[in-house]
Amino acid sequence: MNKIGFWVSSLLVLLGLGSSTLFVVDQRQYGVVYALGQIKNVITEPGLHFKLPPPFQNVSYIDKRLLTLESTDTEPTLTAEKQRVVIDWYVRWRIAEPSAYIRNVGMDERAGTLQLNRVVRNSFQQEVNKRTVKELLSAQREELMADVKRGVLAAVRGAEKPWGIDVVDVRITRIDYAETITKSVYDRMEAERKRVANELRSTGLAEGEKIRADADRQREVIVAEAFREAQKIKGEGDAAAARLYAESFGRDPAFAQFYRSLEAYRSSFASKGDVLVMDPSSEFFKAMRGNGAGAR
Repeated sequence: MNKIGFWVSSLLVLLGLGSSTLFVVDQRQYGVVYALGQIKNVITEPGLHFKLPPPFQNVSYIDKRLLTLESTDTEPTLTAEKQRVVIDWYVRWRIAEPSAYIRNVGMDERAGTLQLNRVVRNSFQQEVNKRTVKELLSAQREELMADVKRGVLAAVRGAEKPWGIDVVDVRITRIDYAETITKSVYDRMEAERKRVANELRSTGLAEGEKIRADADRQREVIVAEAFREAQKIKGEGDAAAARLYAESFGRDPAFAQFYRSLEAYRSSFASKGDVLVMDPSSEFFKAMRGNGAGAR
């Protein structure tokens, strides 16, 4: 029983020792082998590899893929004509020499990101200071990105302490005025739009008043012409009625007298509240007595 335990313990020790000497490098990474804190070997090919067990040798990994650094700084930059602009950019870069990178930059990708961000920002400031806003937005935009890339490469490939990285591309995503300038530009645009709106509104009101005045004039003319035509027709009707009455009255004077008496009664008793004090034997009631017309 003790012999079995001994063999099992020995096997476990051998397995632990073997596992500490084996390591796997992924195709997306570099494997860096350290011996007592110094870089012993850099593994660039993926697969299973061997090393001495700790503490004699240790292994760490660094990303070998293409990395992206995006701008996070909103501090404006001055152009050649002293205009304050904000530039958004991104950089595509990779670690090309892990040994130089670890010695001169840091142990991980974050260290390279921090230092590369500073270099790219300074390079953009230098190049933007040489150009106007019009040049940044049109003709020299591609030239600006190429000059920034050359400046960054010159900084990271310095003769004394090269960073061991490769900058693949530098791109500008946005160029805009600083917030204070943008606000003043928007305020001017808003004031101009309000001025145009007020001018159009005033013009519309004037045109409206003109149209209403013309419509009122036409209405007065139409009403006057209609009244004149109505009076003319009414006059012609009254003349025709008078002619008919004259002809009728000329044929029968007694009927004419009776008709006039009825018209007088209608006019006198038009309202129920009217009160007349008259002599019943007067000529006014002759037609009511019935025989007045025949007696005459």
